[in-house]
Amino acid sequence: MPEPKIIFRDFNFYYNYGKAEAKHAVRGLNLNIAERMITAVIGPANSGVTTMLRSVNRLSDLIPGVKTEGEILLDGANVLSAGVNVTSLRRRAGMVFDIPTSLPMSIFDNVAYGPRLGGVKNKNELNKVVEESLKMAALWDDVKDRLKTPAQSLSGGQQQRLCMARVIALEPEVILLDRPCSGLDPVSTSKIEDSLSELKKRYTIIIAPHSVRQGSRISDRTVFMLTGKLIEEGESLKIFSNPDNKLTDDYVTGRFG
Repeated sequence: MPEPKIIFRDFNFYYNYGKAEAKHAVRGLNLNIAERMITAVIGPANSGVTTMLRSVNRLSDLIPGVKTEGEILLDGANVLSAGVNVTSLRRRAGMVFDIPTSLPMSIFDNVAYGPRLGGVKNKNELNKVVEESLKMAALWDDVKDRLKTPAQSLSGGQQQRLCMARVIALEPEVILLDRPCSGLDPVSTSKIEDSLSELKKRYTIIIAPHSVRQGSRISDRTVFMLTGKLIEEGESLKIFSNPDNKLTDDYVTGRFG
């Protein structure tokens, strides 16, 4: 197994901390995420999967009343430390959500937006970044002749791949995907899954798949969580064919969830 890119150490996450309606969403998580592999995190609703993903780049900071304990190490440095530059962290660990959120501008400008904010002004350099990012997101062939058209003119599946390209353009180290195919047709889903198999050659990918079946298709390793607790993790082939824990077996075979 490759060296871990991300390590969770005794990680706890609470919503509405200190209040009667407080929720302990992630409970004592200890987990290594391998570099340049696809790790699927599966579990039914309220298992802490989305919370776990959003904690890696601290998008969870945007929610009032949350509290974290423990550590999340990215290349050995704790991302939860007070002195961390959160903007830089979110460039290193970009996130794609379940609902595509293209910006109200052209396809080209959507992808170029992040690099421009980062100081890239050279037109040739921007053209190269946009083309490479769209190719890696398996969208270039669809849009190369209409880069100046509004992004909203794209289909849902194309907009989702555009969001992936926008993250890739920032040259991240980690890509976090929260059910990115949940509302897409099978053809669009297949294109995204194909692009992920190429992206893992360069990036560490953590995905909350939209179904158990998708997780089994695309991932190298799988993590099963239930009510905020890590139940089992390991190579995907074993998790989906011969898991050690009965709860895992019941979930991946559809007995609950």
